[in-house]
Amino acid sequence: MNVGDLIVDYLETIGVDTVFGGSGQSDSAFLFALSRTEKIKTVIPRHEQAASFMACGYAMYSDKLGVCFCTAGPGAVNLLSGMAVAYSDSLPLLSLPAYTPRAMRGKGDLGDTSGLNRTPDGQAIFSALTKKSFILEDPSKACDILEEAINLAFEGRPGPVNVHIDYSIYEEEVPNYRPLSFHVKPVLGAQEDLDKAAAALTNAINSGKKVMALVGYGTIRSHAEGDLLQMLEAFRIPFCTTMDAKGSLPETHPLCLGTFGTSGDPGVKKYFKESNLVLAIGNSFAKWNTWRFKDVLFENKELIHINIDSNEIDKVYKADYPVVSDAKPAIAALHAKMTAMGAGKLHSVMGTDQFRNVKLVQSSDKIHPAMLVREISRLSPEKSIILGDAGGHMLWLHAYLTLDKGRNYQNPGSFGPMAANVNASIGVKYANPDRPVIVACGDGDYQMAGLELMTAVQENVPVIWIIFNNSEFNIIKYFQLRSKNKEVFNHFLNPDYVKYAEACGAQGFRVTEIDQFEAAFTTALSLGKPALIDVIVDPEIYPPFAAFDE
Repeated sequence: MNVGDLIVDYLETIGVDTVFGGSGQSDSAFLFALSRTEKIKTVIPRHEQAASFMACGYAMYSDKLGVCFCTAGPGAVNLLSGMAVAYSDSLPLLSLPAYTPRAMRGKGDLGDTSGLNRTPDGQAIFSALTKKSFILEDPSKACDILEEAINLAFEGRPGPVNVHIDYSIYEEEVPNYRPLSFHVKPVLGAQEDLDKAAAALTNAINSGKKVMALVGYGTIRSHAEGDLLQMLEAFRIPFCTTMDAKGSLPETHPLCLGTFGTSGDPGVKKYFKESNLVLAIGNSFAKWNTWRFKDVLFENKELIHINIDSNEIDKVYKADYPVVSDAKPAIAALHAKMTAMGAGKLHSVMGTDQFRNVKLVQSSDKIHPAMLVREISRLSPEKSIILGDAGGHMLWLHAYLTLDKGRNYQNPGSFGPMAANVNASIGVKYANPDRPVIVACGDGDYQMAGLELMTAVQENVPVIWIIFNNSEFNIIKYFQLRSKNKEVFNHFLNPDYVKYAEACGAQGFRVTEIDQFEAAFTTALSLGKPALIDVIVDPEIYPPFAAFDE
């Protein structure tokens, strides 16, 4: 077995069935190895950056390893944005860029990233964006390096790893082959920490204090949603979710307060301010979920913080009761301990001050973005995965998207590159073929990455892209107007997206009135092919963006 076939063998062993990458001269031997397997689908996007985003999407709502590969040099550099997303959003990813052989380094080889003689230092670059970056240049070390890399991607807080492959060894035999050993252990909380957290919750509930749960994306990564909902129902603890945990628990549930953060529901903020104890599960307390890291956010209240990564504890807010643990076993342990301690039920008065209850009025001939989001909420099928991208539309989704029936939502995370989820959606669909995948994105997002519609058409990947078309960078304009009372460099031309979709072989729709959206969307869902829905939205309406004290 040669090195290229070994990589394929190890990916097959852990259940990878799709990989994303760039076709180039220095990785051609690996492409031939991929061509010899019937268990892995190889997708070649129009750009390597898209391959890295698709690999992120593949890992996002699955337990699988996202894999991207590329030719040496420029191809490797093009992967970096996706690696940064995986690093910030805890996605298990493996990148496999080809690498200049030792004898050629620093001599002017095409795509040399050895860091010698005016070449980029690829190892330093990838080390900054991954849990660890390796150089594989000896076939006898291939099993050791690949096994360590794959396990490391899943170990503790998941994340990306990189293995540079000396392109001269792809077809060399591995002299010491062994099957992959996958041996990731769960992160379990210390019993003493769990006892203290359970006692704090029990005492707060039984003494009539105001308790709430703040649910983060770590709950989804851990598959803890069902266990958490059972616990919250058992003790009648109200909950809210962060933006990227929307849909982890049903937002129509009687205990759901809404979404938390800068563009979250007013009722959540009010309840949070009055609370005495907050149970935060799988949170990193990112910027928009904390009103730009508001210093007094947890003033006069106690915080139980459950996170799989000890580095996240106390990073932003000091935890009174820290628990370093995977969310699922921690929730199960808390529930059992609280029951044994005799925890009662809260009798909280739930507020109804949520954006989904706000009456909307269209003030121009263009569609109110919140009306569009409400239609997406109403019409999206059960178990849909809805992806936002970076921009003003994301804040409308945060405020007005209401999810239940197993539907999930994700945005580009704390790193937040534009167009990340425009492309990631294709990877999401490969990992979740039985779930509808819907992208709600800005027109600026789509123009950055819309060529991957051709990839979706070529591979017959039925993703639906809904474009919030206002011909501007709306949220940047909003910030400029608020800070400088004027705005600059925010406007751009859009193509005819219907004609563009048709030119690519997809189906295109144009929506200029909100009543037209249902027919376009339901038709797109029924097609079983890629579709683009161009919705003309009002550029003079800005998303809700209230300060913590407002």
